[in-house]
Amino acid sequence: MNRISADADVRGYPAEWEPAPVLSIVIPLFNELSTIGRILVEVAKALPEIPKQIVIVDDKSSDGSSEWLRKNLGRSEGSWRRLSLNAGGKLELTADGPQTLAEISFTILFHERNRGKGAAVRTGLARASGDVVVIQDADLEYDPNDWARMLPLIVERKVADVVYGSRFYGRPHRSLYFHHYLGNRLISFLFNLLYDQMLSDIEVCYKMFTKDVLRELSLTADDFGVEIEITAQIARARRWRIYEVGISYYGRTYDEGKKINWLDGLKALVYLFKFRICPRRVSNSRSGG
Repeated sequence: MNRISADADVRGYPAEWEPAPVLSIVIPLFNELSTIGRILVEVAKALPEIPKQIVIVDDKSSDGSSEWLRKNLGRSEGSWRRLSLNAGGKLELTADGPQTLAEISFTILFHERNRGKGAAVRTGLARASGDVVVIQDADLEYDPNDWARMLPLIVERKVADVVYGSRFYGRPHRSLYFHHYLGNRLISFLFNLLYDQMLSDIEVCYKMFTKDVLRELSLTADDFGVEIEITAQIARARRWRIYEVGISYYGRTYDEGKKINWLDGLKALVYLFKFRICPRRVSNSRSGG
């Protein structure tokens, strides 16, 4: 019996003989040379019993991130069980390990020009093949260990089709810019008003959903507007069960590499109304890069 089924039996849920679900992790990457190796190690360690497909989309980085990927993951075909970084920052992949460690595979993609986070997310989602998908930034602001509170709502209790993280539910978070906090709250408030929802953190990176939800997304945004577009399409479908859980947030300053700015906030306000008034018709084909 796999870990999911065993846990379900202990907690009183129906135990079933079924394979563990595959989790696809989509990582849009742009100029994160100092963190990409460390976040991949953290992604591999999280939910060790769950098979993972790690999809990395490099959006034409200029700081050496592209070269790092080619050097460290250029020959990463096959399945692995452990990831580690050596003293020189080189990623070491190990295929051997206990059966309790599920297999990890990689899909590495490169944009020929810088197109924006939304475009990188769309390219990654088009190649995601798992039963459940989650979006992970390539920095260290979000902790993959928080998936342990998100995934069970979908695969164990089966009460959710979509699970959002929220940075405003009392988990550890760094105190940074008040205008960012205010902007996030305003965007979430307006979204809830326009789409009749009760979400507290629309702009959060952690959005986890089933492959059935993924099939019905038809995304177009190339920039940070993809955060609004994903949530707008999920909300307008009126059939997906949406949950929120508190997550940790280790935010960065602009000097430390934060990229989103006030202009992205203004665009988000425009997108709120654009996707409400002129929604894109959902199709069964995924929007790729």
